[in-house]
Amino acid sequence: MSVVHQLSAGWLLDHLSFINKINYQLHQHHEPCCSKNEFTTSVHFESLQMDSVSSSGACAAFIASDPTTKPENDDGGNYEMFTQKFVFRPELFDVTKPYITPAVHKECQQSNEKEDLMNGVKKEISISIIGKKRKRCVVFNQGELDAMEYHTKIRELILDGSLQLIQEGLKSGFLYPLFEKQDKCSKPITLPLDTCNLPELCEMAKHLPSLNEMEHQTLQLVEEDTSVTEQDLFLRVVENNSSFTKVITLMGQKYLLPPKSSFLLSDISCMQPLLNYRKTFDVIVIDPPWQNKSVKRSNRYSYLSPLQIKQIPIPKLAAPNCLLVTWVTNRQKHLHFIKEELYPSWSVEVVAEWHWVKITNSGEFVFPLDSPHKKPYEGLILGRVQEKTALPLRNADVNVLPIPDHKLIVSVPCTLHSHKPPLAEVLKDYIKPDGEYLELFARNLQPGWTSWGNEVLKFQHVDYFIALESGS
Repeated sequence: MSVVHQLSAGWLLDHLSFINKINYQLHQHHEPCCSKNEFTTSVHFESLQMDSVSSSGACAAFIASDPTTKPENDDGGNYEMFTQKFVFRPELFDVTKPYITPAVHKECQQSNEKEDLMNGVKKEISISIIGKKRKRCVVFNQGELDAMEYHTKIRELILDGSLQLIQEGLKSGFLYPLFEKQDKCSKPITLPLDTCNLPELCEMAKHLPSLNEMEHQTLQLVEEDTSVTEQDLFLRVVENNSSFTKVITLMGQKYLLPPKSSFLLSDISCMQPLLNYRKTFDVIVIDPPWQNKSVKRSNRYSYLSPLQIKQIPIPKLAAPNCLLVTWVTNRQKHLHFIKEELYPSWSVEVVAEWHWVKITNSGEFVFPLDSPHKKPYEGLILGRVQEKTALPLRNADVNVLPIPDHKLIVSVPCTLHSHKPPLAEVLKDYIKPDGEYLELFARNLQPGWTSWGNEVLKFQHVDYFIALESGS
């Protein structure tokens, strides 16, 4: 369970525990990879050139062995099977100190004129620039004033609810005072090199020769698979229907596929395989790449305009009474867009607004709560799809509770950018237990969920995991 404590205010989550309770066990043979009988499949990807298509060394290998059998090798003997177990790297959740400490924040604020957050009146603030005698004046724009007003409304809710959950975490030992871990030296975290650029591969895939009628068929990987014919990974939904982990090797990079998971690797212009999947979903979680100034400056990843986000075919993907959950930044422009434009365009009624509060391992906010720049919380907007006609709910005998407003999800964030906490367990009382679940703009996979995005395998990279043990 990822839920450590549940109170009326919300939940204290253990994101790392959620990942590690997934059955990341890989069954392999002792024979070398060049063996004729090794159960692998290569999904060849061809590089594009201006006038011709030439074969490249890129491939994806699906390991689909059955741990209960020992297939014969060329000498008539049996392969020996061994199990490799993986866990997510714990140092990626090692957040011992706030990103900005309250002391530093207070020092910066000493040179600022006090502003009245309640009356919303623009005031100039003189900020001392270190190493220079001159001062510059900062005038709050309307968006910043709206953000201040919003923060004032929810501040006490965030503070009181978070403190209740943090106190429970400290009592149980899930959270711990900082001095208890000071004997451990923090080692630099080496992240995987971005040698397999998934968005670029998705762009290349759009220009590959069409597979005609095979183009949008689902690629199913099941327990009994001993071989899988060559297929185009980028133009179809891939399902791991087995009860153990499989591996794909893509452009020389290995990714782990958890059991009972499915995904489509594509960008927003190639969502047709998902529409042809013949499924509608009872829960849809969306984490849009919102446009903002820092994204524009960094040019590290793409973003979508509001118009592009509105074009996501939610009405075709949503089942009756579908619960829609959208992650949103603290920018009020995005919040108003979801509530006033996006959800109405999809016939979705806003039912609640929740807040994800990010803390350190010792229970401090990762940013000062009243920081004028970055806040230690983000939002989630929950809505229900409205039906044009009164249709009975599927499995109407299942009791689904009404969704309360302003619940808190408190957790230690992953240090990887945009690795959001899992929502399955906090939503379970408000959704069908046997429903179909979809995550859009996903960067990782979950058992029981279908995931889509042009970086959908990003955090499944094997370098984010540690191999714990192996045995025959």
